[in-house]
Amino acid sequence: MPSHQLPLLLAAFRYRFRGNLDDMSRHLVDNVAIGWDELGTDLLDGAPPALIAALTGGDQWPSLTLDDLLTPDGSPPVRMTVTDDTADGQDMQWGYVLHPQGIEVISVLHQDFGPGVKWSTDPRTVFSDNPAQWDPMAPPPILRTPPAIAAQAAPAVPSLARSSPAHPAARR
Repeated sequence: MPSHQLPLLLAAFRYRFRGNLDDMSRHLVDNVAIGWDELGTDLLDGAPPALIAALTGGDQWPSLTLDDLLTPDGSPPVRMTVTDDTADGQDMQWGYVLHPQGIEVISVLHQDFGPGVKWSTDPRTVFSDNPAQWDPMAPPPILRTPPAIAAQAAPAVPSLARSSPAHPAARR
């Protein structure tokens, strides 16, 4: 759900990965053998304690990968690659595509592409979890914008331009 995943991803980009999208992509996409079960608060390493508390309520949990999977025929599990053709079969409801400008959020139930959330967005921003509100031709559905806080070092990123619905087959 965007209200849970976006704060973690936005803060991870800013603090843990210090604005380095290649490092973030390697960690989240390339270095995972099969897939993610859950993204955890370890993605918030390096974030200010006040931000961590605001995002997690003080709770901590680890990111968990899908390592102990058993296949029906006993064969080794294979990497979970999400493409336009495989998303339906994987019961995916949301897709998060990492771009240089920000995160494209795709409501897989309603669209093939989605609006972008700029990397400079405050991780405390509250987004809607209603798939119908993630219209690819509209701004991201923000429910609440956090009050201004003291300037935090945010990496400079280009503005997020509207993209066409065409995507390469594999998504990050």
